[in-house]
Amino acid sequence: MPNQKLKILFVCTVNRMRSATAEKIFEKDDRFEVKSAGTDKIANTVLSTELLNWADSVVVMEKIHRNYIHKKFKDIYRTKRITCLYIPDQYDFMQPELISILNLKVEQAYNEGLLNP
Repeated sequence: MPNQKLKILFVCTVNRMRSATAEKIFEKDDRFEVKSAGTDKIANTVLSTELLNWADSVVVMEKIHRNYIHKKFKDIYRTKRITCLYIPDQYDFMQPELISILNLKVEQAYNEGLLNP
């Protein structure tokens, strides 16, 4: 029986550049089931209780996103693994540099066990 995929929710501000790129590049990774969301009300997919509950692990791009989850979803924040990649909002969707950084940082977090629930 194959191992169950790790459910990862990628979070940035408007879910158009960083988290959307992360979802796109990891959607074919056999280890993961991925979704993405943003903290802003104009985000393509707005972060919700349902999405946070779905995820085994939440990966945020900046500390402000972790702080937002702490403020708006206190109960979930206490029980959910949240990993920050520290990727600033300076990249375009699927920009090669962003893809490289995401691949490196997500792989590093995975290998260090930071994505395990």
